[in-house]
Amino acid sequence: MSGSSKAINFLAVSSSSSSHLCSTKMALAISDELLATFVPIVVYWIYSAFYMSFGSFDNYRLHSKKDEEEKNLVSKANVIKNVLFQQTIQSTLAIVLYRVIGNEGGGASKSQPNSITVMAGQFIIAMFVLDTWQYFMHRYFHHKKFLYRHFHSHHHKLVVPYAFGAIYNHPLEAFVFDIIGGALSYSISGMSPRTSMYFFSFATIKSVDDHSGVWLPGNLFHIFFNNNSAYHDVHHYLYGGKYNFSQPFFVMWDRIMGTYMPYSLEKRAEGGFEARPIKRTK
Repeated sequence: MSGSSKAINFLAVSSSSSSHLCSTKMALAISDELLATFVPIVVYWIYSAFYMSFGSFDNYRLHSKKDEEEKNLVSKANVIKNVLFQQTIQSTLAIVLYRVIGNEGGGASKSQPNSITVMAGQFIIAMFVLDTWQYFMHRYFHHKKFLYRHFHSHHHKLVVPYAFGAIYNHPLEAFVFDIIGGALSYSISGMSPRTSMYFFSFATIKSVDDHSGVWLPGNLFHIFFNNNSAYHDVHHYLYGGKYNFSQPFFVMWDRIMGTYMPYSLEKRAEGGFEARPIKRTK
């Protein structure tokens, strides 16, 4: 065989190998839609585990461990089962919604990466949309006795909330609050699937933080957001049926709609903190 023939054969084999390698990489690649669906779930359990590691640090708790054990009306095992069941349903529906919304929008523009400035604007829009949806749905589920008794009361079985119980809800309520609210935030903000992965991971961390039952010094969420673990603790534990419905980011709708209850954070003699209402807003 001549040298030129060998060179041609070598190039052909190299080209074939490169094509095979590219095909393998493409096969192993995970779409942004799948990342946006499953990364927030992983983030939920990792961040919850971080907070649960503080469970024995009484100086940072908003309630004592005794209160957590005696006042909650559902076991931690059942909370875990419920959350895993919900995440299975939500991930399935999220994949479908990403396909539907992507197809309606043409798909191409949403797949393109955005600048930091554009992403920041989309974050702000999505936060406003999600807050608005969840405030009014949350308040409605409290005020309608049928909805509260059969659906939202599940969440309030955690009188003393903790991190991995953040999305412990009735599945129907989870669909209304999280799936529809998330779809509206994604669609109205115009964010790409990759950007939505960052946004929903951030929203997940914020929700877990709000339900952690822990007040850590230097927590950036407590510095930049008035809606925090103590604020939400007032809703769960102190006159919760009437006040502090806002979630997960701001408190503006509580202030606008007259459902805002301020609080003071007091140290307990036995260790930890307690959120005490300053006044009740009618």
